[in-house]
Amino acid sequence: MPKDLVIVGAGGFGRETADIVEAINAAAAQPVWRLLGLVDDALSADNEERLVRRGLRHLGSADELISGDQRPHYVVGIGSPAARRRVAGRLDAAGFPAATLVHPQATLGSEVTIGDGSVVCAGVRVTTNVQLGRHVHLNPNATIGHDTTLEDFVSMNPASSVSGDCVIETGSLVGVGAVVLNRLRLGAGAVVGGSACVVKNVASGTVVKGVPAK
Repeated sequence: MPKDLVIVGAGGFGRETADIVEAINAAAAQPVWRLLGLVDDALSADNEERLVRRGLRHLGSADELISGDQRPHYVVGIGSPAARRRVAGRLDAAGFPAATLVHPQATLGSEVTIGDGSVVCAGVRVTTNVQLGRHVHLNPNATIGHDTTLEDFVSMNPASSVSGDCVIETGSLVGVGAVVLNRLRLGAGAVVGGSACVVKNVASGTVVKGVPAK
């Protein structure tokens, strides 16, 4: 029997997450998830129209979800690591279990661990001995090299790459097309700009950009 699921956030990544749910169900012998709809505290008119075209329900706000009697699984489809952390904290405290979603067209190597609440999109490549924390987002075509750890609430934007033996600390974001070279560490809450190339460790809370990133 499929498990009930809600997606928090009806923006772009939230709707991409709905695509992943559909792909998982299509690839399985029987549906894995029953998507009840999407939760959004400030649904825009454009996103409301997009949900209607997709046949997806808007379930109201997070407050309304929490005040209800049901406790379906959830994922947070919000790109901002800080916002994702706030939402997940509320839902965890209210007793909602976090789902883990991996697109069937993602490639996972040996000895890969994935924390609850993480979302892995199509085209992602994760090699060997990689640890992903809770609520990690791997956007389309991101690559994670061997022996690397991504801590909780990390976001890897589309086509970004982390080489081997790296540590990406909690709440960091690696921008679209950016590269982190091997044996480096990004401190908690660090942000790497799009198309940047990181060649040395990045301190917590620091924003770097350019080639080389600084």
